[in-house]
Amino acid sequence: MALRFTLRQLEYFVAVGEAGSIAQASERVNVSSPSISAAISQLEDEFGLPLFVRKHAHGLSLTQAGRQFMSQANQVLSEAEALNRLAGDISGNVQGPLNIGCLLSFAQVLLPAIRRQFELKYPDTRVSQVETDQSRIIELLRRAEIDVALSYDLEIPPDLEFVPLRSLPPYAMVPEGHPLARQNEVGVEELLDYPMVLLDLPLSSDYFLSFFDATGRKPRVVERTRDMAVMRSLVANGFGYAIANIRPYSDLSPDGRRLVFIPIKGEQRPMQLGLIIPEGARNVLTVNAFIDHASEVIQNWNYPGQIIS
Repeated sequence: MALRFTLRQLEYFVAVGEAGSIAQASERVNVSSPSISAAISQLEDEFGLPLFVRKHAHGLSLTQAGRQFMSQANQVLSEAEALNRLAGDISGNVQGPLNIGCLLSFAQVLLPAIRRQFELKYPDTRVSQVETDQSRIIELLRRAEIDVALSYDLEIPPDLEFVPLRSLPPYAMVPEGHPLARQNEVGVEELLDYPMVLLDLPLSSDYFLSFFDATGRKPRVVERTRDMAVMRSLVANGFGYAIANIRPYSDLSPDGRRLVFIPIKGEQRPMQLGLIIPEGARNVLTVNAFIDHASEVIQNWNYPGQIIS
């Protein structure tokens, strides 16, 4: 019996069901809105089921039938992906989908270049990416929504494996003209005298604040942000210093003001940059190829202020 649907139609349907909007789904799968709308209409016509309730002011919401259909569609897509990977493993070709996660704080510095080089090396792969915080990365790996993640060694649960690649020591970031700007290194005791801009991401913020535990004092946090670029601009405009491990190539903030980066002395734990993978990931040819590729790129990566581990 001929299939009454295509995998592409199911993919578009799931994207709309998760996004609640054809426009947002269009951005997610990089396909025009009319194409997605047509695929949804074809599914509804073929199966004689209303899958969505159209609400002009609030987008689309799944009907009861739509929710059941989406659950099964996810299973079909998952099985199709597994079959595709099996075919690649048998043939020895690196191919098929690869979903990569990356920690938000350094995705802009590393991920696009690593991904582009991987896609050029293996043109039969279809790579997607998501940038988020550590807690969400762990959740997505456990739900098999991403295959591998580029992140730090921040509270990795025992059911996931961390592959360390580079050691990144912490540094303080201050604006040009700051009283500490001319120092070759700085201690956390000296930082306590000045206001702090905190990169307030889950687990990351705890790591930065732990630097001050041994002093018995807490830093004076005056600003918090989840965006690395915003943090640099806040620092450059004199709101306070910040602490980070990943250093941008430029010493200019996004608004063009100069920043100074000072290594932090003492016993503070450096952050380990690496890959987080679920159990069994190394058995999948495409995932294993990405692990090898990312490992090579990061271990040979060199830019100002960093030391190759």
